Amino acid sequence: MQRSFTLGLDASRAARAQRTGTENYALELIKALAKQASSYLRLRLYTPHPPLPLNWPASPYVETRVIPWPRLWTHIRLSAELWQCPPDALFVPAHVLPLFCPVPALVTVHDLGYRYYPEAHRPFDRRYLEWTTRRHTRVARHLLADSQATKADLVRFYHADPNRITVVYLGRDESLKRIEDPTAIAAVKAKYGLDGPYLLYLGTLQPRKNLVRLLEAFHLVQQMRPQITTVPSLSRTGDESKKLLRLVIGGKKGWLEDEILARGQALGLAGQVLFPGYIPTEDKAALLSGALAYVFPSLYEGFGLPVLEAMACGTPVLTSNVSSLPEVAGEAAILVDPHRTEAIAAGIVQLVTDQDLRQRLVEKGYRQIQKFSWTRAAEQVLTVVSRL
Repeated sequence: MQRSFTLGLDASRAARAQRTGTENYALELIKALAKQASSYLRLRLYTPHPPLPLNWPASPYVETRVIPWPRLWTHIRLSAELWQCPPDALFVPAHVLPLFCPVPALVTVHDLGYRYYPEAHRPFDRRYLEWTTRRHTRVARHLLADSQATKADLVRFYHADPNRITVVYLGRDESLKRIEDPTAIAAVKAKYGLDGPYLLYLGTLQPRKNLVRLLEAFHLVQQMRPQITTVPSLSRTGDESKKLLRLVIGGKKGWLEDEILARGQALGLAGQVLFPGYIPTEDKAALLSGALAYVFPSLYEGFGLPVLEAMACGTPVLTSNVSSLPEVAGEAAILVDPHRTEAIAAGIVQLVTDQDLRQRLVEKGYRQIQKFSWTRAAEQVLTVVSRL
């Protein structure tokens, strides 16, 4: 008889209330793995605090172990738990392998942005990321990379064996879809003080997201306002064509966010650029669905999940032509050089003025997102685990 296999998972990020990219990756992949659990494959989820009941995996073959600890939870408390009651293997979806790990380990490395843009990270964070990533390439039995770009970076910077790295693309939240009800969209727009067409960015406010250049590009577009706001196709509904075009930058504050806010003020964009803060999950689909376009000119991404989220809501996308973003966007987005403000502005003008282009991008986006599935990602992870 085949014996059961217990896969331990660091679920500490997945159990958080406010989740961004890495946390959503952990939760969605754990949920997909839970669907594969059986009497032969059991999952043991480790977390420092009780998980939120919403969307948490429920299965007779999934065990959640809450192991509280005030500081250094991964390196002290999780290490001790692995020593006292080891699973057959450990999967860490959020980058940091415990200091002591007595079982074969699989670790996801999401990106090496700190290597390209060290100034965009706090000094301690940068040193910690450098240490943990270098250690992973030596200690982990196998590595997962979110994209071919991240795999190439691991080989380039750390001379990692490419045979020990498997690219597993992220899936997408299949519950996130375009909102067709205009009343629902209008309610969310009213909540955030939007009464006309708007461009939307969602993500953490930090230098790597290139928000200063986005603000500068939007300022250039605003200077062309007489040429673009008289175009009848400025918005999806047509009746907003002569209203003020706004830029909404939504997301949690991050490292050096004050510089981003100050640049917006210096450009005289008060009232034209809105910073509503963290956007709760229940508002995301309607806010994306109501946007004229989603703008994501990031300098570096290990994957770029927001691009897929926008496409799933039928929103045309502008993003960068660097790192993993061309892999994710394919031919379903306008790709621009994120280092050139004029290129970002020109892409925005294209989206604002060309209704046919927006429609083509929406249709291509719906096709592009079919390539990404958490079920497929979980199956690929388990294929790797079976070789550990």
